Amino acid sequence: MSKAFKKTVISGLTLAMVMGGSTAAFADNKGKGHDKDRDNRDTIVKKVDNGKDVNINIKLTFDDLKGKDVEWAQRYIASLASKRVFEGYDDGTFQPRKTISRIEAITAAVRLMGLRDQAESADAKAANLNFKDADKLKQKYPWATGYVSVALQNDLFSETDDMIQPEKEADRLWATTLLVKAMKLQDQAKAKMNAKLPFRDADKIPAGSVGYVAVAIEKNLIDGYEDNTFRPSKSVSRAELAALLDRTGSQLPDHASVKGTVTGALNNNLLPVKSQNNEALNVEMDSNVFVFRNGSRVTPGDLRTGDQVLIRTYGGKAIYIEVLNTTGDPQQQTDFTVTGTLNSYTLNSKGGLATVSINQNINSGSVQTAVYSIAPEVYISGDVSQLTAGRTLELRGKNQLVNTIIIR
Repeated sequence: MSKAFKKTVISGLTLAMVMGGSTAAFADNKGKGHDKDRDNRDTIVKKVDNGKDVNINIKLTFDDLKGKDVEWAQRYIASLASKRVFEGYDDGTFQPRKTISRIEAITAAVRLMGLRDQAESADAKAANLNFKDADKLKQKYPWATGYVSVALQNDLFSETDDMIQPEKEADRLWATTLLVKAMKLQDQAKAKMNAKLPFRDADKIPAGSVGYVAVAIEKNLIDGYEDNTFRPSKSVSRAELAALLDRTGSQLPDHASVKGTVTGALNNNLLPVKSQNNEALNVEMDSNVFVFRNGSRVTPGDLRTGDQVLIRTYGGKAIYIEVLNTTGDPQQQTDFTVTGTLNSYTLNSKGGLATVSINQNINSGSVQTAVYSIAPEVYISGDVSQLTAGRTLELRGKNQLVNTIIIR
């Protein structure tokens, strides 16, 4: 990171970020100091294209993102829109409840991989596609030809796919497989084809797809429903795809953002932050910056010293800030992930795991032992026969109840 970056904002990120997407985003009516007029304005930034300044409209808020059934997706949608991966429609709506089509999902996945420029290049647009419905795609969705070409080059299609089916609704299994492929984890998926999935309807998942679902669980991309089903054939809404995309994107290289810790109060529209590289930054806020903290949109003034944040900028100003870990809040995160070596375990009356005791190294160099209760429907990734003393385990769960065990 350059010295020029230190003084005011993350200008070096601007170019990398501006090369981002075109279909989704959001706003909620909560948060302190909420300004509806401010929320309804778009952020206009400039991008240099062939030596010319081009205005780019970045919309992070949408009037049709209202209702408890979609408001949960606000953070995911705003985050993706700030990267121009998954944006709204030309009429200014996001249509969160609308079922996502395969071509929309493929386009978003390619952009998430950082391949938008390649997909929109002249060569990609002119590519010959050997699909039975290639002519239909070029006639009805000419802008998508390059995206399909790049998706093919990056193994997002199956070897047996002979049609694109751009208008077909994307279901949960298809979308899950697509995003595991976008993460380049096909080899891991193939190695897990014999995994025992934790869902009641696991028998509805084709044998050749089991590994992709297993990897998606391990990478925290997907959850089951409250009745412990996966519902592989269920169509995916635009709001649901936003969540899948954002969880996937958080595990891909992101050269267009900065993570750091807030070191002081907002002053003169500048937020002091210490980056992960221990550089002192003063980040200037865009007038429409979207700040997400503790499940709600808030104002920049609600950021607190000690908050760990992810920041995205355009035009040298922050347009999206997400608080990853809060400090000094009565409401703490309930999800947890811990790593350690197996000390011992106990079984319940049905022969399943009841508790797991692990040894963890702490800052002083000493070891502490912690005991965790195990959920009845725990998902175990790895060879259960290797669940022996000294084996490295990663435990994931909620409210101190482990629901995922990964055997390293």
